[in-house]
Amino acid sequence: MKALLQRVGSASVSVGGQVVGAIDRGLLVFVGLQRDDDRAAAGRMLEKLLAYRVFADAAGRMNRSVTDISGGVLLISQFTLAADTGRGLRPSFSAAMPPAEAQVLYEYMVAELTRRHAPVAAGIFGADMQVSLVNDGPVTFLLE
Repeated sequence: MKALLQRVGSASVSVGGQVVGAIDRGLLVFVGLQRDDDRAAAGRMLEKLLAYRVFADAAGRMNRSVTDISGGVLLISQFTLAADTGRGLRPSFSAAMPPAEAQVLYEYMVAELTRRHAPVAAGIFGADMQVSLVNDGPVTFLLE
């Protein structure tokens, strides 16, 4: 599992011209699910992203988590993060979790994230989504 975290001033996701999820200050998280991922891995990733210290404290150091600042989390499924780009000029998606399984795990992650934290917003699995964001910093981390 890979999660690309971006610290944002705001972010939203639209499908078919309609906003389906939006947050103010917080984290935009793109998650790529791989074949061997399961609920335990998803739980560990959620713990990490909620505790990951990417927001400034009073001294200006990245010492506060999204939980500490009561920030929002926008979770977007992005299977391209599971791509193997090591060879050639075309990515391979053989490591990506099959769509039916990935949808179940993604929906579990959204439900579990909502149980653990607020506010939470999400994209629609498998949809053609347009994501808008104001990247703060920019600050971006890849968690694996």
